[in-house]
Amino acid sequence: MIATHWGEIAALGTAVLWTMTYLQFTVAVRRIGASLLNRTRLTVALAFLVLAHLIMHGTPFPLDAEAARWGWLILSGVIGFAISDALLFRSLLHLGAHRTSLLMALIPVASALFAWGMLGEELTATQAVAALVTVSGIALVISTRSSDREAANTSRRTSFGILCALGAVVAQSLRYILSKQGMSGGFPILSTNVMQILAATVAVWVVAAFRGTIRGSLAPLRERTVVLSTIGGAFTGPFLGVSLSLVALSAAPVGIASTLMALTPVFLLLPISRFAFKERITLRATIGTALAVGGVAVLFLVRAP
Repeated sequence: MIATHWGEIAALGTAVLWTMTYLQFTVAVRRIGASLLNRTRLTVALAFLVLAHLIMHGTPFPLDAEAARWGWLILSGVIGFAISDALLFRSLLHLGAHRTSLLMALIPVASALFAWGMLGEELTATQAVAALVTVSGIALVISTRSSDREAANTSRRTSFGILCALGAVVAQSLRYILSKQGMSGGFPILSTNVMQILAATVAVWVVAAFRGTIRGSLAPLRERTVVLSTIGGAFTGPFLGVSLSLVALSAAPVGIASTLMALTPVFLLLPISRFAFKERITLRATIGTALAVGGVAVLFLVRAP
């Protein structure tokens, strides 16, 4: 079971880790802004990854990687982290976690289309239906009424937030495709992640230098809550979460892996709402959860030996 479904299990683990990351970065982004959070958490994640790579492989970076592989993974890192996450954080800032996660549920659809067009991957009819059911369940769970705080956003801010979220969907879907291409041939997962995060980190600091926003970058980080949430989010997100997502992409079709990784909103809304905030779980959320879980079960069963 585990050997057969290693990619799917890794994708579910990724969704859990990204749930923790969403919560921590939502706190940080409201205090220090999207741009500073993006480059700070990438820098912290790169430090974790370099240390891990040094321990595991004896070098801080995969110095023997081919030029073509560097090309794929530089593109993946810049598009999937520097650009996608910058858009995601701005969406979190303008829409909040609830509505942002709703729009990010479109990633499996976009990823499956890109994988079909660029990699020639195809899902069976059963897999396609199961993925659609799962995404529908996710959408149902997180399409419940927004909180009063989120509903208070102006129309202009909301429109900008939606555009940022949709841009993040496209960029993140492209990251999945580029990552799979870059780590083809059994290239190590940790090395893949180091190369991606290195490219993204360099990109965001170069942009900050051109914009003249580097000075004062450390000032907002004096607040303990910001420091803890940023470091914690970097550890569960770009370090652990992304590494596990690469395992999922290497062992399962992009459409299936991205669908399972999109379960983050289900994990985010239900446990947090029910146990942390003591909110009542609606019938819609319950039905949506049942659909999502049912779709996941089918995705596992159709690949059983």
